[in-house]
This record gives sequence, structure tokens and C-alpha cells, in this order.
Amino acid sequence: MLFDYVSLAGGLVVLIIAGDVLVRGSVGIAQRLGIPNLVIGLTIVAFGTSAPELVISLKAALEGAGGIAIGNVVGSNIANVLLVLGLPAMIAATPCGETGATRNAIFMVAVTMVFIALCFFTPIGLPAGLVLLALLVFFLAASTMTARNHRKEQKAIAAAAAGAAVADADPDTSDVLDDVEDVPDSLWIALVYILLGLVGLPLGAHFTISGATSIAAAWGVSEAVIGLTVIAIGTSLPELATTVMAAIRQHGAVAIGNVIGSNIFNLLAIIGITAVVVPIDVPPEVLNLDVWVMLACALLLTALAGYRICLNKVSGLVMTIAYCVYIASVYVLGHVN
Repeated sequence: MLFDYVSLAGGLVVLIIAGDVLVRGSVGIAQRLGIPNLVIGLTIVAFGTSAPELVISLKAALEGAGGIAIGNVVGSNIANVLLVLGLPAMIAATPCGETGATRNAIFMVAVTMVFIALCFFTPIGLPAGLVLLALLVFFLAASTMTARNHRKEQKAIAAAAAGAAVADADPDTSDVLDDVEDVPDSLWIALVYILLGLVGLPLGAHFTISGATSIAAAWGVSEAVIGLTVIAIGTSLPELATTVMAAIRQHGAVAIGNVIGSNIFNLLAIIGITAVVVPIDVPPEVLNLDVWVMLACALLLTALAGYRICLNKVSGLVMTIAYCVYIASVYVLGHVN
């Protein structure tokens, strides 16, 4: 039994580290190839930071553990809202008025509703996967267009205020990659990072799923319960660490945008890619409670963005307690079922 816990914890650690070095190596090569930072941020970084969830869900579905595949994504989206936003708010105020957050949050709600509808036609197979991937392409294209238009407007304002010299500045210079630290300058080091990431991700996924399925059997709960809780929290740790550090540095305004983007990618990219490769069975218990909690969290996020609410210590505590209550209910219902 101890080996199962070590396997689960060790697998999650390997997944997080492997995903991180994969992102660094990929960004290093992309920059050397002259790919714009905006494109890198919307594709390589976004996919790379979701790599642990993707590998977990894909491997779980291939091994017939659909509960882990679905639970991982649904649980991560819930954790992203209640925990990843709640805990940092107890450290420092977290504004929810980031530019474009409301528009993206509404899209997230729409995507969540599409995903829930597809869950009722279990298993989620190739046609559903293609629909989700098509929505992902639309989201990336729209985000790229919006970001470029915003940057052109800022460039025009800067040029008018400071003169034509500013207008010649690189229009793609941005802070979109500020969260990616220690990007390797050497091509060979970048390639080594990518190799380590590609080796580490499936290795970490193997130990994580092996430990999780054994623990689920020992605890007398379904694999979905483990996916919704332990694995979901583990794969959300990078987002949690990022928002906590942002709160400590008084940069909490970017937190809601990161959470919205992560939740959209979880539903469209992870479930979409996995469903294209192998059909995903949706456990009944997930349809009874968890997808509706996820939808409620999406609506909450939309309200926070729409009304530009600033999360404080009290609201952060309430969200964190709500997440703890949800986790407890999942285990209680898991034992009842």
C-alpha cells in the first residue's frame, strides 16, 4: 500500500517537472526559430502547461480508466476556480477585471455546456473530439486576432504620444512569456529539455495511474473519485504555485485570465485529443454532481469577471472552504455508491 502512495506522489512530481522542462525547451527552440512570442504563448506554452493533464487522461483512457480521464479534467477545472483563485486571495487582493476576461469567461461557459451535453452521449468518441478540437482552433484564432489588434492599438497610442521612433518598436514584444523562466539559450540544451520532458511525461503518467487505481480499490471508491480529487489537485499544482507567487508579488490581476485559459484548454484540447485517439467512458457519478459543480464554477468566474470583483481574504476563504466541502462530498458519495 505504501508503494501505491509513493507511486502516485512520485508520478505527479515527475509529471510537473517533465511538463515544465518541456515548455522551457520548446520555448527555447521556438525563439531560436524566430516564432513570435504571441504564437508561442498561445500554443507551445498553453499546450505544454497542460501536458501533464493530457498525458494522464490519454493514458487512463487507453487503459480503460475513463473515470480518471474525465475526473482529472473536471476536477482540475473546479480546483482552478475555487482553490487556485481562493488561496491566493487570502494572501493578497486578486482583481478580476483583466481585459478580455469577461468575453473569454462567457466562451468558457459555452464550452462547458457543450462538454456536459457530450457527456450524456457517453462514450465521448471521435465525432465529439473533432467538435471540441474545432472549438479549440476557433478560440486560438480569435485570441490571436484579438491580441494583435490590441497590440496595434497600444502601438498607435505609444507612437502618437512619444513620436515615430516608438512606432518602429517590435510589435511582438510582450510579457506573454514572463512566467516561463530559465529558457535555455543553447539549442542542444533545449533539445535535451524536450527529450527529458517527452520521456518524463509518460513515465510519470504510468506511476500516477498505477498508484491511483490501486488506492481507489483500497479505499473502496471509484477511479473517478481519485481523478476528481487527488490527481486533479496534483495536476493543478503548477497553476496554484503560479497564482500564489503572483499574489505574493502583488501581480494577482493576471490570475483570472490564466484560470479561464487553463479551463478552456482542459476541456477542448485534453478531452478533444484524447477522444480522437480513444473513446472516453463517462462515469454516471460524474454526471450526477461534478459536471454541474464545474458549470457553477464557470458561471461564478463569469460573474467575477463581468462585475470586475476584487477577491479579498474573506471571499478567498469562502471559496477555499467551498472546495473542501466539495472534496468531502465527493468522497462521501463515492463510498455511498
